[in-house]
Amino acid sequence: MNDLETVKEHCPYCGELIELLIDCSEFQQTYTEDCQVCCRPMVVVVQLNSDDRFDSADFDIYVELRSEDEA
Repeated sequence: MNDLETVKEHCPYCGELIELLIDCSEFQQTYTEDCQVCCRPMVVVVQLNSDDRFDSADFDIYVELRSEDEA
């Protein structure tokens, strides 16, 4: 499994479609990242789902972007 995956989501502030680089070595993570368009800080919540964590290349990436007010 590649440890980095690109995911496209909409910024919770400006609504623009942005690319996020997700570290797939951590199956649950929450961090703050600035929007590439409007530069406002957003909370990124990542959940990876896989039947077999180490041997499976098939997994689902769930990403939720929140404004700091929503977090």
